[in-house]
Amino acid sequence: MTLNINIDAEASGAPYEQLRAQISEQARSGALPVGHRLPTVRGLAERLGLAANTVAKAYRALEADGVIETRGRNGTFVAAAGDAAAREAAEAAAVYAARVRRLGLSREAAVGVVEDAVRAVYGGGGEV
Repeated sequence: MTLNINIDAEASGAPYEQLRAQISEQARSGALPVGHRLPTVRGLAERLGLAANTVAKAYRALEADGVIETRGRNGTFVAAAGDAAAREAAEAAAVYAARVRRLGLSREAAVGVVEDAVRAVYGGGGEV
């Protein structure tokens, strides 16, 4: 199992964003399985011809997204991103529910606002 990253110097996206997106996609697709150890920041930077700070920035963003986890000196690994994403979504939903209740919205109105927001992000179509 190897990390397959291609940084396109001609692309409009910054190198750290290209790196972040590619690792994220490979982790979410299963090409990089949960628990797969990623190269060190310096090692990957050397391999890709990038600055170590560029790789570190991508790793920080991936960790904030729950895609990877750093285990101190043991290294950086692909996390169970589904669990992290579900946990973060549940936390956001709880904050939202508490807020709309304080604002006095009915349950139906609160759900309607969420449906409208999801439709705006994911596109039109039927029920969400």
